[in-house]
Amino acid sequence: MMGQGRLVAWGLGLTALVALPFVYRDPYHLHILVLILIWSFAYTSWSMMGRFGLVSLGHGGFMGIGAYVTALLWNHLGLSPWIGIPVGMVAAGALALIVGYPCFRFRITGHYFVLVTLALSGIVLQIITATRDYTGGSLGYTPNRASGNKLLALQFDDKTTWYLIALAVWLGGIVAWHLIDRSMSRYALEAISEDEDAAAAAGVDVTAEKLKITLISAVMTALAGAIYCQYQMFITPDTVSGIAVSLQMVFAAIVGGLFVSLGPTVGAVITILLAETLRIGFGTRAVGWDNLVYGVLLVLFIIFLPKGILGSLLDRLKSQRKVPRAHEQKAVQIARPGT
Repeated sequence: MMGQGRLVAWGLGLTALVALPFVYRDPYHLHILVLILIWSFAYTSWSMMGRFGLVSLGHGGFMGIGAYVTALLWNHLGLSPWIGIPVGMVAAGALALIVGYPCFRFRITGHYFVLVTLALSGIVLQIITATRDYTGGSLGYTPNRASGNKLLALQFDDKTTWYLIALAVWLGGIVAWHLIDRSMSRYALEAISEDEDAAAAAGVDVTAEKLKITLISAVMTALAGAIYCQYQMFITPDTVSGIAVSLQMVFAAIVGGLFVSLGPTVGAVITILLAETLRIGFGTRAVGWDNLVYGVLLVLFIIFLPKGILGSLLDRLKSQRKVPRAHEQKAVQIARPGT
């Protein structure tokens, strides 16, 4: 019954989300929803690794690769984003394997792995900034506007179209999260996060399992960067790559709920609304404030709410369900003293 109830809830929720842009057409609010969905997908991609103890600060680099490769191929070679996006995803995946294999092969774990990925994110940011003749550097980069087939260029002026695209991408991320959650790799990765030596002794290929989840996470993050670039039609190194973007992913996933599929989505709602509130309320005076707020909130949540908002809420609901069941069992024992 619980499984059927969840399916019905998901069905009704998705139906409402699909119908939303046809009922409510306010451009600004649709814009905010598109951003929330795209960033939710990026945060979900990071949580694929983070939930198994693989804390990466290099995902800003993967997102930047997906965004810039797609835009550069379109502007300089005329390659459609339908080709550029897969190329960007392959490039991000290749970089993830190049960095991940030696780390996992030689057991560079914990804070050492965090430092390696931190360096990766910084290197990608510096490369994008240094090659300003091609990428525009810190001034940003704009994909050329299509003069012909907008579908081929993946450029649409209609917010409803982009909302539906972002919704499909977000849903794909949720499906991927659940597929991994129900696969044997989940148990292997949980065993690795607890004790690598014990997992290896039990027959788990530690390096292969870590590389697999890293590759999936990196490729999905690159896709998020490419979709963000095509939607915004303007990117800068600070908005799609670098350490700040990586920290934003960590914050959103942890605050929303790292071990719940919709946790990163809750985190995206918080980060996007916070950024918009600061932008509207304080304008240019609030530049960088969101990172300060992220840091403070991250520390507070790790100390007082380690399972995040959604994870803690679900735990409380589960505990409330167990209490009535305990009272029912006690009532049965009282009614049947001989049992």
